[in-house]
Amino acid sequence: MIRISACATIRNYTVSRNGLDVLTLTGTDVASFADDAYRALNLQYPKYFKMDNLAKLGMLALEVLTQQQKLSERFASDAIGVVLANKSSSLDVDRRYFETTKQLASPALFVYTLANIVAGEMCIRHGIKGENAFFVMPEFDPVQLHTYVEMVFGEAGAEACVAGWVEVLGDQHDVFLYLAEIKAAENALPHTTDSITKLYRGQSWNN
Repeated sequence: MIRISACATIRNYTVSRNGLDVLTLTGTDVASFADDAYRALNLQYPKYFKMDNLAKLGMLALEVLTQQQKLSERFASDAIGVVLANKSSSLDVDRRYFETTKQLASPALFVYTLANIVAGEMCIRHGIKGENAFFVMPEFDPVQLHTYVEMVFGEAGAEACVAGWVEVLGDQHDVFLYLAEIKAAENALPHTTDSITKLYRGQSWNN
């Protein structure tokens, strides 16, 4: 049975895991928050500072979700999938890149003008070589996430999948990730649309 073993959210400059706040920073913007949270959580991944805000918040959420343990240390690399979605695609960095073209275009920003780069960064960091997909949709859709993740587990050898919503536009941010596993503990949540909806809404893990 597929179960959800953990979830992480980043909203209103607060990082949470399984419904419990891990870190809150006030009086900041998304760019500063992303860098300050990295330091406060004592993360060790220098490449982080080259990323755009979408990739940074996605990576922050994943590190909190996994408690900084590489997924490839728990599962075979090709047995892990990634399924993400948002509504603004890479518009946040697209706008900033467009501004640089008025003078000298920034290759560092251009690299991130595809929304699925955040999935790629996750895969590099955690040694993930399984199925990965990124959807752009009008709003968070637990049904589509559930359906596609179930399809991932339909592939031979699939053991785990990171899935969720990674939305950043300006200082507006809404990040929600969960880890689904075949061999999760019995007290993990069943991988259902209702469970995904409940966790996305921030309801208590145990309710």
